[in-house]
Amino acid sequence: QVTLVESGGGLVQAGGSLRLSCAASGLAFSYYSMAWFRQAPGKEREFVAAINRSGYTTDYADSVKGRFTTSRDNTKNTVYLQMNSLKPEDTAVYYCAASGQSYIRTSPQEYSYWGQGTQVTVSS
Repeated sequence: QVTLVESGGGLVQAGGSLRLSCAASGLAFSYYSMAWFRQAPGKEREFVAAINRSGYTTDYADSVKGRFTTSRDNTKNTVYLQMNSLKPEDTAVYYCAASGQSYIRTSPQEYSYWGQGTQVTVSS
């Protein structure tokens, strides 16, 4: 059974930082591209960042470029999202997802496995 478990969310003031982690089990982690999505109340789930199998290639939504960084440790079956200079509009539930595709994808439909999400709230 595949399980993705996010952690590291919380309440932070604008301008602050958080580091999210997503621990994977039940899958050959190094064979999966990983991504972060987020969903704010009343809005569609949106792409945030993705990283390929090896970790050498990443992609980011324009809204987070220069502020967020994703990385992975294939020895720990874990992917990370470092979020700096947080803004109130970053407030959302953040999900990690796994795709068996070799190339990075930005559409939620391309991802087979999802975590339960972790809440990030940025106060102004």
